[in-house]
Amino acid sequence: MTDHHADRPHEVRAFFASRAATWDAKFPDDGPAYAAGVAELGLQEGERVLDAGCGTGRALPALRAAVGPLGTVLGADLTPEMLETAVRAGRGRDAALLLADVARLPLPDAALDAVFAAGLLSHLPDSAGGLTELARTVRPGGRLALFHPIGRAALAARKGRPITPDDLRAEPNLRPLLTDCGWDLVRYEDEDARYLALAVRRG
Repeated sequence: MTDHHADRPHEVRAFFASRAATWDAKFPDDGPAYAAGVAELGLQEGERVLDAGCGTGRALPALRAAVGPLGTVLGADLTPEMLETAVRAGRGRDAALLLADVARLPLPDAALDAVFAAGLLSHLPDSAGGLTELARTVRPGGRLALFHPIGRAALAARKGRPITPDDLRAEPNLRPLLTDCGWDLVRYEDEDARYLALAVRRG
């Protein structure tokens, strides 16, 4: 898979640990894009949502605004330094932050109404395992948004790499992967200004 930083969780953690303190400064203008991505989940007041691989928590304020004070917002990330940066930025007020591997979430079955996941697929050592675990934690009919503030071509250009046919984020690869993991892909956008794959939990 392209943009694969690691084969094991501790390598993912090491990659992000060294970048946590400067992550938000590197991408200072992403806030509106994250808010627009969250809006695509169609969250209702009082719902329960997880930001999977939340990093420094850039989506958490928008998620909290969407579900309101009676809703539940969780942020899960593998990297302590990222969560510490989220707390320093004040985003711990918007969500309960969990130091957890998305592939092994400390949540009961069908506990969530929705999951928001920005840039997550690139960093999952086992993409199918992670997506299946997310499906376990979401109720039937719940939603999943796989998001990035820029599209695949723009991201590849930023990194000086070509897009390759085996990229899991490409629709022909992503659709059957999601199907195998309990999701139905209902919307797919891959434009310069946004990547969004919206799926619904079967069952």
